[in-house]
Amino acid sequence: MSKRFYITTAIDYVNGQPHLGHAYEKIIADVIARARRSMGQQVFFLTGLDEHGQKVQQAALAEKKDPQAYCDLLARDWMTFATRLGLTHDDFVRTTQPRHKEYVQATLSKLHDRGHFYKSSYSGFYSTKEETFLTEKDRQPDGTFDPAYGEVVELKEENYYFKLKEHQEWLVDHLEKNPDFVSPPHRRNEVLGFLKNNTLEDLCISRPVSRLNWGIPLPFDREFVTYVWFDALVNYTSIAAHHADLDLWPADIHVIGKDIIKFHAVYWPIMLKAMELPLPRQILVHGWWQKDGARMSKSLGNVVDPVAIMNEWGVDPLRFHVLRELDIGPDGNWTDAGFQARYGAELANGLGNLVNRSLSMLQRYRQGIVPAVSMELAAETIQATQETGEALKQNHLQAGLLTIWGLISRANQYVDQTAPFKLAKDPAQSQRLDAVLYNLVEICRVLAVLAWPYLPETACKIHAQLGLAQKPDQWSLSAWGGLAEGHRIGVPSPLFPRRDDPHKSSGRSIN
Repeated sequence: MSKRFYITTAIDYVNGQPHLGHAYEKIIADVIARARRSMGQQVFFLTGLDEHGQKVQQAALAEKKDPQAYCDLLARDWMTFATRLGLTHDDFVRTTQPRHKEYVQATLSKLHDRGHFYKSSYSGFYSTKEETFLTEKDRQPDGTFDPAYGEVVELKEENYYFKLKEHQEWLVDHLEKNPDFVSPPHRRNEVLGFLKNNTLEDLCISRPVSRLNWGIPLPFDREFVTYVWFDALVNYTSIAAHHADLDLWPADIHVIGKDIIKFHAVYWPIMLKAMELPLPRQILVHGWWQKDGARMSKSLGNVVDPVAIMNEWGVDPLRFHVLRELDIGPDGNWTDAGFQARYGAELANGLGNLVNRSLSMLQRYRQGIVPAVSMELAAETIQATQETGEALKQNHLQAGLLTIWGLISRANQYVDQTAPFKLAKDPAQSQRLDAVLYNLVEICRVLAVLAWPYLPETACKIHAQLGLAQKPDQWSLSAWGGLAEGHRIGVPSPLFPRRDDPHKSSGRSIN
């Protein structure tokens, strides 16, 4: 059996509700997973929740809940969120599950037995918010710590440490010899810069039970629980081991945010090396979202709620906008006006308008019966299909969308250039009208296949309106000529209702 393509998102803390950044990361991974499946690969897509650690314990205490009960309650919201986004994940990990905890403890025992850990006293500073120890290097010029660390307290305690220092040289070598290991390139350069300009400190991998009891106990010392990041990162291999019959490891892509790149591109490879496991093939790093040019913050009241967006506009407009607006790598800026403008111009006036008027004209002029195959726009469509496929294989999701929308623009231009409504008035132009109508409805069919990874609901609606029973989820269906002469299409209806008032749908199509 050949290895499955294994893609993961980071697992999210359950100390609150999902936000736009969570949605964006999951949508990226889902589009890649759908595209790979459509092209014939066997895919395993993992997402889930990180349920241990001090932040979770504190959030539970603040609500006067038992930590497990608190996690169970929020986990339902996060699993519903994954479903609402249209994710095609194959498993949803929770780090409180026995299958994960048992694997983590077995891994800790092996690493301890092999001499990778040692016990030592520590005296210094600790950020509860980031659940990390800080050093003098982390201080700002005025002696304070960055506000991003939250409250910083002074601690003196014993803990277990993982020997990172001895791994620094080979990790630098691996990054230099494998330029795609961290992508985009500027993120790889950040990691290399960090490793070449700093000496790695050994990693504290425990917390005393006296200070934190919400974690996986160390199997070799029950006075301590596992550091939350050592627990969380291992989810990628714990689930691969749980599905050992599927041949998943190594992961092909870890999709993560830029804020956790050090954990994934430095700590995780070293952990895997110590575990004697192959390294993941790529760590794909995306940027953050701002709102109206400012960092999102509950205190500022500028957080974009993806659930509210989906409730108001639907899931596909959200999926489209975040991928069309922001390429993987840089930071993005969400504006409500920008979202509404893209909905109107690119979804309603672009794709929606093309499909609605193409199918409506076929109904009006040919009673919904597909005419003989015409190849007039075949070459342009085939080229767009090839370019979109290559973009998806390279994880250039924004570029793929731009190519698809280039084809949509070309088809809408074709309507204006050929003027089918004028051809319909001249019986001598009947054969020409047949050719134009075929090219339009066939492009709509191909667009459903190309759009499937990005806009699955919309793609299925297009197929249904074309009277096609199967899903457009196989890339091979993008070959020109799939609509057979004599096929009867279904009833066209607006894909993206016109929104004169952003708070109210008129239900009318933009045609």
